[in-house]
Amino acid sequence: MSAWKKYAYLWITLILFLGSLIGHWLFGWSAYVSEQQAHGEPIEFAGYFTEMMRDTLENWQSEFLQLMWQVCGLAFFLFVGSPQSKEEDDRLEEKLDEILRAVKPDEADKLIQQIDKRFPGRDVGPKF
Repeated sequence: MSAWKKYAYLWITLILFLGSLIGHWLFGWSAYVSEQQAHGEPIEFAGYFTEMMRDTLENWQSEFLQLMWQVCGLAFFLFVGSPQSKEEDDRLEEKLDEILRAVKPDEADKLIQQIDKRFPGRDVGPKF
């Protein structure tokens, strides 16, 4: 699988992020120029840059960082296997094992062992 397909969500998010950041700075420039002209002040990039950095960081602090913590924090804890994430996995795997035993009682244990070999590191569910 190519990196474009494998990380499609990342690329789309990056494009949206950069598009919104560029749009924010372009519209900010327009507003800055209008404000400077209305007050008869010179248009200086240094003043614009300082104002836009302040606004950008303020927006990130109030919105972006909160959301990133919620999303990344949750993803991290699910990845490392917090007790909350493992409970549902254990329960689901045990249910699937029981369904397999009900459908194919003679072959179930062999199939479960084959699946466990294909997906190592998943030590959940009862062992008989």
